[in-house]
Amino acid sequence: MAQTILAAVAHGIQAPLTLERVAIDEPRPGEVLVRVVAAGVCHTDMAMRDQELPVPAPAVLGHEGSGVVERVGAGVTAVAPGDRVVMSFNSCGTCPSCADGLPSYCHDFFARNFSGRRADGSSGLAWGRDTLGANIFGQSSFATRALCHERNVVKVPGTVPLDILGPLGCGVMTGAGAVINALAVRSGRSLAVFGAGAVGLSAVMAGKVVGAGAIIAVDVVDHRLDLARDLGATHTFNPKRDDVVAAILALTGMGVDYALDTTARPAVVGDATRCLAPRGVCGLLGALRFGEPLPIDGGHLLSGGRTVRGIVEGDADPQRFIPQLVDLYQRGLFPFDRLITFYPLDAINDAIRDSETGRTVKPVVRMPDAV
Repeated sequence: MAQTILAAVAHGIQAPLTLERVAIDEPRPGEVLVRVVAAGVCHTDMAMRDQELPVPAPAVLGHEGSGVVERVGAGVTAVAPGDRVVMSFNSCGTCPSCADGLPSYCHDFFARNFSGRRADGSSGLAWGRDTLGANIFGQSSFATRALCHERNVVKVPGTVPLDILGPLGCGVMTGAGAVINALAVRSGRSLAVFGAGAVGLSAVMAGKVVGAGAIIAVDVVDHRLDLARDLGATHTFNPKRDDVVAAILALTGMGVDYALDTTARPAVVGDATRCLAPRGVCGLLGALRFGEPLPIDGGHLLSGGRTVRGIVEGDADPQRFIPQLVDLYQRGLFPFDRLITFYPLDAINDAIRDSETGRTVKPVVRMPDAV
């Protein structure tokens, strides 16, 4: 029998989310029903709301949830009722990428995370007689309950506040994983991070963890640059005042060993590649649009053996990497909680606005306890 929950429903492009009573299915085989404690707000949620990604409206978004397992479907053995979990992206587990421990490049990634449906066309959520777009990143966690899959829930210890952990499932994991996993930044090497939002600041913190030398943060918002310095950046530049490429080349001599773009702005990507030293690598983390050309100097790339590569979810396997990040946090080495500002569920539109304007680095929406 379906259970009634409270969910924030997205109705279309730039439309405010509305709180609605919706019905959620019981977990099917392989599925997990989670009581959501909190969920991070990510720019990808807004891209889905605004139809930049193929999600049917109306829909329940949210893909950085944390909570407590309530019930499990047949065959689930990885978690049990009462377990505390972080919800991350979904993957098939059997394709070549998943077999290689790189589920963020799952051959079925888009269908399992952005289609708004299960494989059989159902969603698990209904609003009156209407089927809602759901199953977003295998969770749709802007709600008091979420239907997940065994592969995309990760057990976490009871010694860390559960309401801060949701962003580990996407944004924080993306930035930190880009440094630790994808680029494997070496101790003493230089790193430039373009964009000091949640993803970029997570990369800055990870740069400090791995012992990078110069850690450079670039952003147009001064208070974010102040926070970047507190979290480990050795140098910061604001493009409104600084010629960033010239400044980085002057600072480093030949350029940086590693650069990351989190902005998805082609001009910024161009700057990031121009800052690379010979054999330097630039990772693209921002959600660039399909078909969008990038202003990259091919001769510069070729002559110095430089590399540009895409990075999805920090090349992370959530089952291994999220516990690693929790451990770093517990040891005081990765204070990602400093990025978070909390909002109640009924202020979710304020959280979205503050995320879009840059006022808040990482909004996290807390769910009401008794719903």
